[in-house]
Amino acid sequence: MTAPLQADLLVAGRVAAAFTAEPGEVLAVIGPNGAGKSTLLHALAGLVDVEGTALLGDVDLLARPVRERGVGLVFQGQLLFPHLSALDNVAFGRRSRGEPRSAAEAVAREWLERFGIADLAARRPRELSGGQAQRVAIARALATDPALLLLDEPFTGLDVSVQMALRIELGSHLRDFPGIALLVTHDAIDALTLADRVLVLDDGRVAQAGRPAEVAAEPRTPHVARLVGLNLVDDGDELMAFSPEAVVVSLDEPHGSSRLRWRGRVATVAPHGDAVRLLVHASPDLLADVTPAAATELGLAPGREVWLSAKATAVSRYAAR
Repeated sequence: MTAPLQADLLVAGRVAAAFTAEPGEVLAVIGPNGAGKSTLLHALAGLVDVEGTALLGDVDLLARPVRERGVGLVFQGQLLFPHLSALDNVAFGRRSRGEPRSAAEAVAREWLERFGIADLAARRPRELSGGQAQRVAIARALATDPALLLLDEPFTGLDVSVQMALRIELGSHLRDFPGIALLVTHDAIDALTLADRVLVLDDGRVAQAGRPAEVAAEPRTPHVARLVGLNLVDDGDELMAFSPEAVVVSLDEPHGSSRLRWRGRVATVAPHGDAVRLLVHASPDLLADVTPAAATELGLAPGREVWLSAKATAVSRYAAR
């Protein structure tokens, strides 16, 4: 079943979110820790008590038993059945629906082949590396032909090189996936490379939704701004976004009517490519990039009082809503 998803979910004290998704779409769900990202997925999967509706076409998923929802779920910890082989793990969903063993295993072998791990079919989870186990977990979810695929930070805990390889593989499979995929992630790379749209949660509510480039260009929460490497200042009726490279650091108050200025105390100093990146506790916290020579000349270190400024022309302004 490929149909649009219209969800309006309420998980007491944790999530109150309404959103939509289209067939063939990958929707990245981002937000700070505790924003309700995993809870949102668990509500759709039937793993937490939830009120509201989740209409997949004209079918309300919340009114269906968990096994009849047509949902595939991938957790960050794999959660494979330890007593089953990789093949049996992938075949499990189809077998639990009453499909004959031979047919279920044939589909499972096909998915293991697609992920390049067919030679591991007989191994149990303890005999697999983290990346191999997560490939099995994703194959298990896709093998059931779900209408809705829920991926809860599937790359967490894996080596960086493994993350990169698995991200490419998953992206290839998602491009061919006819259903809807929701991907919880804390990584901007996932949102920018895998997602068709981004849903931003903040304190359990939808703070922003749109295409990745749109969200990155006009972030509406500090978390999103940090993910894409921008500063964000709330100025009442409007928001202001600007890059750390656009910030000038000085020990004395800057002058000039065309400059925005803030005063604060340096919190951290760390290398950032060819520059030195400062986190300054101003109002709000701001990032600034300076050259190593400037950092030495100004004596920049945690606790140092500094002035930050930016030319008005270097700041993007847009309406707060």
